[in-house]
Amino acid sequence: MNTEKIPVVTVPGPLKPRTRKPALEEPPKSPNVLPASIGLTERSVFHEPWWLNATAGEDWHMAVVKTGDQIVGEMPYTLTKKGFWRISTLPPLTRTLGPVIKPQPADAGNPEWNHRLEVTRELIAQLPKCAHFHQIAHPLVSEAEAAAFSLHGFQVSVGFTLKLPPGTDEATAWRGLRWNTRNRVRRSAERFVVREIAGVEEFVDFYDSNLATRKLDNVYGSTIMRRLLTEVVRHNAGMLLGTFDHDGSLNAATALVWDKTNVYYFLTTRTATAHSGAVALLVWQAIKVARERTLELDFDGVSTAGILQFLAGFGGHLVRRYTFEQMRGDFALGRALRASSREVAKAARSVGAKKSTPAEKGTPAEKSSPAEKSSPAE
Repeated sequence: MNTEKIPVVTVPGPLKPRTRKPALEEPPKSPNVLPASIGLTERSVFHEPWWLNATAGEDWHMAVVKTGDQIVGEMPYTLTKKGFWRISTLPPLTRTLGPVIKPQPADAGNPEWNHRLEVTRELIAQLPKCAHFHQIAHPLVSEAEAAAFSLHGFQVSVGFTLKLPPGTDEATAWRGLRWNTRNRVRRSAERFVVREIAGVEEFVDFYDSNLATRKLDNVYGSTIMRRLLTEVVRHNAGMLLGTFDHDGSLNAATALVWDKTNVYYFLTTRTATAHSGAVALLVWQAIKVARERTLELDFDGVSTAGILQFLAGFGGHLVRRYTFEQMRGDFALGRALRASSREVAKAARSVGAKKSTPAEKGTPAEKSSPAEKSSPAE
């Protein structure tokens, strides 16, 4: 009987001291929040004040519910202007928010779901009136919180993320990979070296250059990404990893972030010419990091069938994430009109391009490679 050899990809130790570039100017902090030491321990990394300061500056606030002097619930939210409207949406690079609720004592006498529903209703009462509210909730947010939002007139929908549980040894995790995923990881481990990226600047510059090659911009904003990742490293809440060729050139990179319960596969990028297994090798490395920290690995959302197919090769199970949304009629109408105008303009440009440029015979349309389709989005 043949036994598969499990590739060993060593997680490097802490970065050695090095000369650092001057720190980025700290973002303005919201005056309407609780100090980090006072908040609930049930927060995810995305709920942390330092994270929200880095991504939203002064535009975020906190709804808080207390029983006596004890905080039992809190919910961060943003409030910004978009034209004539006030809106509340997720800050850049913030994957999930939603209510954070402290479980009631075991001898409370009331069902836990009732406690969570009532606390959530009090949190909702503190949210500002705005033209558009939209939040994706952390997977820890339960049906009770979703029911509270539904009862208050919010539209509640369900999305998904993929998770790997903690406590799985390396051999078991390896056997849990789909056979073609194992082959891809094995071949990549022979070709590439995985190590920490020297700093935030190198990661963001690499991320932006890969987008520029495809004539795309960083939708999150390069400044915000640098600021956030600098805070992540400073709070020991994540790491930056890359796959390097033997000549030392970087060809794929990922940013992992973590809290007390999860490691999140947060950002990934690769060069246009990178081997298709480079990203798979980084995912395998993320699995190892989560295992060593005894945390769940959260693949940070499933947005397309291609991404789901790629990630399913690593095992895991689907977990639901609620989305809470409320939209005023005038805002919805305005958004629909803008979308319609964009479609008309796009169609007009397409017709104009066809009239001015003769079609080239025998030249297939440019398509994404299979590897690009199956890899997590940048």
